[in-house]
Amino acid sequence: MQAHEISLTKYLWFPINREGWPFVALFAVAALLLGQLWVPLGWLGFVLTCWCAWFFRDPDRVTPVRDGLVISPADGVVQLLGMAPPPKELEMGDEPRMRISVFMSVFSVHINRVPVDGKVIKTAYQPGKFLDASLDKASSDNERMSVRMLRADGRELAFVQIAGLVARRIKCDLADGQEVRAGQRFGLIRFGSRVDVYLPDGVAPLVALGQSIIAGETVLADLDSAEAARPGEVR
Repeated sequence: MQAHEISLTKYLWFPINREGWPFVALFAVAALLLGQLWVPLGWLGFVLTCWCAWFFRDPDRVTPVRDGLVISPADGVVQLLGMAPPPKELEMGDEPRMRISVFMSVFSVHINRVPVDGKVIKTAYQPGKFLDASLDKASSDNERMSVRMLRADGRELAFVQIAGLVARRIKCDLADGQEVRAGQRFGLIRFGSRVDVYLPDGVAPLVALGQSIIAGETVLADLDSAEAARPGEVR
């Protein structure tokens, strides 16, 4: 098989997360019913069914496994990059930490993955609004699920699933006391949302504002490196 054929197969055949099958079935039934009313509506329903299946795709990822790497928990674009205090419900103090915010559009893979090896020491759900997830105040005002993690070296970091303008469902399978590995699937958000990562003190991001990143693969930071934050430019 040629390389281009392998690439085409990768995009035409993809696993669908089990959370998505009820929605795909619902879209398919609606498409059939609409088709009975008017054929063009049936074709529109078919296209939307295909999009729904694409939205819930759940591809495998190749995760870098060197100790100290912080891996992106979400597909999307680095929307915000700067200092901010972690969510109060995580009880990590009010001191600002480096925050990396990854915005997921309705076309992104929405399966979320754990950013580092370690232990979950606190999970906290916070009800809230459904503002545009690209806004800075979405971190404090929107519905969210926050996770606080402890690494083997004693350093802590946090990551937060944030509902967006269209999102109405956050799913997180993590539990307090659970041991997890970087790149491990832990949940999803539907449909369109954001994930924030709060790094330990003194750790600089290795991604740039506006950069497209991949969950389970892109390295956000290196806890064992003294490298300064990387600038980026459109080329």
